[in-house]
Amino acid sequence: MTASFPTKDVIGTDGGITAGGTLGAAIPPLSDARRLQLWVEFGLIYIGLPMLMRIAVFDYRVPLFYALPPVLAGFVAFLYFDKSYSLKQELARWPDRATLVSIFLIFAVGSLVVAGLVAAIMPGRLFSLAAERPGLWLKIMVLYPFTSVLPQEFAYRVFFFHRYGALFGSRWSLILANALAFGFGHILFRNWIAVGGTFVVGLLLAWRYERTRSFWAVYIEHVLWGWLVFTIGLGVYFFTGVKNPAW
Repeated sequence: MTASFPTKDVIGTDGGITAGGTLGAAIPPLSDARRLQLWVEFGLIYIGLPMLMRIAVFDYRVPLFYALPPVLAGFVAFLYFDKSYSLKQELARWPDRATLVSIFLIFAVGSLVVAGLVAAIMPGRLFSLAAERPGLWLKIMVLYPFTSVLPQEFAYRVFFFHRYGALFGSRWSLILANALAFGFGHILFRNWIAVGGTFVVGLLLAWRYERTRSFWAVYIEHVLWGWLVFTIGLGVYFFTGVKNPAW
């Protein structure tokens, strides 16, 4: 199945935007009370939850390996019981060839740019993890797509677009809001490189999901960029200092 999705199926009756997994061609206009409810939810999930996780990790030494899977389970459970959403439809929407070519071309160019910046600004970090601790690097390469990317993409793309897309009047405001939320979620790592870097990548992932409505497209793209981060020497900025028992 290709990733294309008709425009008429993603614009709600009030001009808001819904995700590809939303059943039906439109959503009803939001009342003021419903809009307020969604904004409060939005704040609790995308501002409050990252701050709580930051406390759990740094004050109570909870490894992210333990914190993220329950987050994934919560979002998937909510979507599963949402009658306006089809998880089966979401997971059946594979990226088409053009989308895959776009993903790999952008990644190829972007990885060269990032590698060049690391080599120029912090040459001592270039490929440091892979060279100095190859066993740890390999474990991260294997586990990262499952323990990190899966919960993040369900939380920040699938759930975000489905639940809160109707709050935004245009595609670009939705994409920007999604990227800002994604970047803010990385305050957990307490450095501007993690927040700024994920904001930039978040723009790409939000744009990709808005265009394709394909979970697998953004999952693949996110995995590639994450692998790059840990390979190129930037993984230190995505480390909490709390030992991960799986690594």
